[in-house]
Amino acid sequence: MIPFLDLNEVNAPYLQAIEDASFRVIRSGWYILGNELKSFENAFATYCDVAHCVGVANGLDAITLILMAYEFPEESEVIVPANTYIASVLPVAYLGFKPIFVEPDPLTMLLDPKRIAENITSKTRAIIAVDLYGRSCEMEPIMALARQHGLKVITDAAQAHGAVYKNKRTGSIADATAFSFYPTKNLGALGDAGAVTTADEALAERIRYLRNYGSLVRYRNDYQGVNSRLDEIQAAILNVKLPFLDVENDRRRAIAARYISEIHVKDLVLPPADRIQDDAWHLFVIRHPDRSALIAYLDANGIQTNVHYPLPIHKQQAFQEFRDLHLPITESIHNEVVSLPLNAVLTDEEVTYIIQTVNQFDYQQ
Repeated sequence: MIPFLDLNEVNAPYLQAIEDASFRVIRSGWYILGNELKSFENAFATYCDVAHCVGVANGLDAITLILMAYEFPEESEVIVPANTYIASVLPVAYLGFKPIFVEPDPLTMLLDPKRIAENITSKTRAIIAVDLYGRSCEMEPIMALARQHGLKVITDAAQAHGAVYKNKRTGSIADATAFSFYPTKNLGALGDAGAVTTADEALAERIRYLRNYGSLVRYRNDYQGVNSRLDEIQAAILNVKLPFLDVENDRRRAIAARYISEIHVKDLVLPPADRIQDDAWHLFVIRHPDRSALIAYLDANGIQTNVHYPLPIHKQQAFQEFRDLHLPITESIHNEVVSLPLNAVLTDEEVTYIIQTVNQFDYQQ
């Protein structure tokens, strides 16, 4: 069986360095808000070509802290993509704001700027653009629209470490960007971890307060904050892996290029091929009207797949107040998407087998 993702294999090349870094932290006696975190924050800010990086506990908290720091008024509306993972929307609800679900572009499956414009009201305060599957949203028209209406733009780049949009790294384009370093990400820790990047010094400083109980000086609390700090061991592990991110992303791009050029199946929709060298290719997501049959066929032939994601947010029990929304593009996407294995440790032989097996699917129908 070719696994969808084998984290043991992914981390194997760095295992000794990860162990050394972890033991260095353990022996230091300093485990929270120390030098490893400062080092990673500086390195990741430099990598993203942005002034500030603030390490936090996870990607969900990264979005939450950005929204907290902006102090939007009660009953504010925040535009979100209808087809995304629930973590992109939970912070909006947590803070008492109203998520406004906007349909995606059917081809890219990313937030559609034209549909954003149709959903802006006097209560709109921000747009959360999700770089789903590793492809940057169309940020130029989104930023222009936001400036026109006085809105903040927050990017959820949990799946887009190293992605590029018009020669700019994800993390340096929006007003603020939230990252997750969950173990499965292109840049993955060995536990939960996240960060916020921004060019806004005042915003970065406020998030530094908020992540640490509203405090920068021990026992003096200037804000009502939370406990959301990227710990020293995870920061040390990320410091080990960051220098190899571009190499791993290049391998992902090479595999994606092969999939796009060599897979030919009736009724199967492949991702767009226009930005292969810019996308981070966290996931390779295809669409087929008979998803169940395709998954069963691939599983029977030793290829593990995944579905990102089977149920849209507005159909989840957690957001039942939105269950009557009519979002046909989103619902179609969630009914058809399948993710093929794509990661830096796949061999050329495995990639060839996956392509050949997928191409035989038509003959099994």
